[in-house]
This record gives sequence, structure tokens and C-alpha cells, in this order.
Amino acid sequence: MVYVMLIHWVADFICQSRWMAENKSSNLGALSAHVGTYTAVLGICCLPLLGIMPGIAFALANGVLHFVVDFTTSRITSYFYKRQNMHAFFVTVGFDQYLHFVCLWVTFFYFYAF
Repeated sequence: MVYVMLIHWVADFICQSRWMAENKSSNLGALSAHVGTYTAVLGICCLPLLGIMPGIAFALANGVLHFVVDFTTSRITSYFYKRQNMHAFFVTVGFDQYLHFVCLWVTFFYFYAF
């Protein structure tokens, strides 16, 4: 599971372009590009761990969940950032990561167990 968390960090932060990060709260194209990149990186890196079909299912499930979480939290973080409320901004970023980790844990053990 530590490996999956590392891949999440790479896919969610390192592979996210500045354009994606700055526009995903107001542009579905930017959000979709971010989620597509995230899903591809997660899927490719988890194939050796889970196998082909469970790995693909794991990546797709997390892609959908990632879209839902980021659709909501990116709008909230954008709101706080524009108002220069850095405490609320970072609390929301932290909660966003918590939600992603919960999604990853639940889906990993679901697909790994079956």
C-alpha cells in the first residue's frame, strides 16, 4: 500500500501541469486532463502489483473517484485561495488528500482481495 501512496503522489502532484492545477476548478477540460493523466499513471504503475484486469479496474475506479473529489475540492480551494484564506485553503488541500487516500485504500483492498 505504501507503493500505491507513492504512485498517488507522483500522479497527483508531479504529473499535474501548472495549467491543470490552475484551471481544474473552472475548466472541465483541465480537470479531465488531470484525471486522465492520474488514471494512466496509476494504472500503469499498479499493473505489476494487481495484474491486468484488477489493475485496470482499480485505476478506472480511482479515476472516477478522483474526478468527483477534485471536482468538489478544487472549487473550494480556489474560493479560499482567491480570498487569501491560506489556512482554509491548506485545510481543504489536506482533506482532499485524505479523501483520495480513503478511496485508494478501499478500492485497493477490494480489488486486491478479489
